[in-house]
Formats: sequence, C-alpha cells, structure tokens
Amino acid sequence: MKATIKTQGQQFTITEGDILIVNRFPNTVAGATVEIKDVLTAGEGADFKIGKPTLPGAMVSAKILENKRGDKVIVFKKKKRKGYERKQGHRQELSVIKIESINL
Repeated sequence: MKATIKTQGQQFTITEGDILIVNRFPNTVAGATVEIKDVLTAGEGADFKIGKPTLPGAMVSAKILENKRGDKVIVFKKKKRKGYERKQGHRQELSVIKIESINL
C-alpha cells in the first residue's frame, strides 16, 4: 500500500519498509517510534482514498533509526569595494526513519 504523508514541512510518497531522511523530530532518540497523523492520500487501485486535506483516522508508524546532522553549508556574502564580508556555516539536524506500518 502506498501513502502520501506530510511531516516536518515536507511531503513524501511512501510504502512500508521505506527509509527516509527528514528534519529531526524534537525530543526523540534512536529506536523510538513516532506516529505521523498527517496522511494526505492512501491505498492502491480501487481502494485509493484522498483526504480533504487529511484522511481522518489514518496513521503511519515509523521507527527512528538514527539522529544525525547533515553536511555543512557555507553562506558567504560579500559586497565589492565596500569592505563587507560575512561567512556563516549551517548544519541541519536530521532523523533517519523507517516506515513500519500504514493504518487506515
């Protein structure tokens, strides 16, 4: 069964067993189970359902495999002939999750 979910400000089309990298779930550790209740669509073939905007009672269970940080992104700003330079780095907090079940 396929489903489209919305989590951490992003949408993903998933099936059971998929592994995703999403923005970190707050206050969680590796091995914890999270429930995603924003299911937009679910099903296959004749059983396909579309939510308005979400499906009531639908839920996706996912297990957090790892919490990590993404690659460093360098933000460099410069204005020519003004003496202005600014360098700043950023690393995004990420969670690696595995989809365990899709419940309608």
